[in-house]
Amino acid sequence: MNATHTSEHKKLEADVVVCGGGPAGINAALAAARGGAKTLLIERYGFLGGMSTIALVYPWMTFHTMEGKQVIGGIAQEIVDRLMAEDASPGHVRDTVGFVNTITPYDPEVYKILIHDMLREAGVKVLLHSFVDRVKTDGDRIARVEITTKSGRYAVHASQYVDTTGDADLAYLSGAPCLQGRDGDKLTQPMTMKFRMRGVDLDRVKQYMLDHPDEFYKKTPFAELPELPLSGVLGYYKHWKEAALPINRDQVLFFIGPGPDEVLVNTTRVQGLDSTDVSDLTEAEVLGRKQVRMVADFMKGLPGFEQARLSSVGTQIGIRESRRIEGQYALQVEDVIEGKPMDDCIARSGYPIDIHDPSGKGVTAAWVKGDGAYDIPYRCLLPQRIANLLVAGRCISTTHETLATTRLTPSCMATGQAAGTAAALAAAQGIAPAEVDVALLQQRLREAGALLRQ
Repeated sequence: MNATHTSEHKKLEADVVVCGGGPAGINAALAAARGGAKTLLIERYGFLGGMSTIALVYPWMTFHTMEGKQVIGGIAQEIVDRLMAEDASPGHVRDTVGFVNTITPYDPEVYKILIHDMLREAGVKVLLHSFVDRVKTDGDRIARVEITTKSGRYAVHASQYVDTTGDADLAYLSGAPCLQGRDGDKLTQPMTMKFRMRGVDLDRVKQYMLDHPDEFYKKTPFAELPELPLSGVLGYYKHWKEAALPINRDQVLFFIGPGPDEVLVNTTRVQGLDSTDVSDLTEAEVLGRKQVRMVADFMKGLPGFEQARLSSVGTQIGIRESRRIEGQYALQVEDVIEGKPMDDCIARSGYPIDIHDPSGKGVTAAWVKGDGAYDIPYRCLLPQRIANLLVAGRCISTTHETLATTRLTPSCMATGQAAGTAAALAAAQGIAPAEVDVALLQQRLREAGALLRQ
């Protein structure tokens, strides 16, 4: 993939181009390259990791069902194993919030380096500081994508493209139908500016929880808490209510780590703004940082936070929901809750539906029945109108309500691996992704460690 000059653009060619370097894009690029495709990964920031690194989305939730059965493996688990080998993750640990069975803490700075090592091992070419701003189509196919870089503009040609931008940018620019927000008012789940605090006395936090269980989430595993390492906390209801901060939320949520006296706070809430509109996104960034200061000052008054200090804030605000494709099938709420079997299943998840209210204070949750996991069908990765495009991660085809589970990082990792595997098969056979033999795709995924319904 050597660049050549034309009168207007430098040119890059690959079999598979992956746009967006978050967890879905990383796993898609790894899967495509390991499947024999010459693969290019494009990312607009100066580092990879998407919301996991850019917005401090931490920890990863979840690889398991509520009963503790692992349902996400493959490349996602390989990354966890390699982080553990570098002492950068304890692996899957009990969620002391009690919302799910396990969460997976990790060191984002090690993750940033590790994934570059893995991509290089697989032969993926990575372009950072590269912004996709134009897509040229020829009939129902993407002919090329155009990117702006520090060294000028590039025209990028491939037989297959994978959109892992989170915002369905590639699909939107290509003319594939997209949806946004809930039915009616089109409002999306709120954005959150996450931040870390150091100097937290976690022993004091745990003791306060044991002494005041009524101030914390009802699913907190209090009976096990004395023996469990604290991994997350949801509550301090009384303190939050008394503070009356101008933030439309009803509790404090934070997770422990990566440092031994460090927490990641997920409590700010910016509502009513469109993260795909540059003016709204600008306002969200400003509001989010103002809320960080308010929440951090408030938390210094909580038991265990007397000596704590603000240590870092996300590079950008965290985005739960924006555009999603209108695909060949939209995953429905009942598909998730009932754990409906899908013949074209390419990934599974055990994370509940978890809707942060677009306009109110609360969170609406619903857990998966049956064996505790649901199937994500291949059809959800296939957009309408554009034949040589796959989509993975947050912007696959779902309803607004169902996106509240598929948006979680391990699920995005799993759909990313599926999309990359399918793209490599399509490129090798000279066919469209919709023509890929699903049974063969499932076989390749299982061979690579993916955990599909038996």
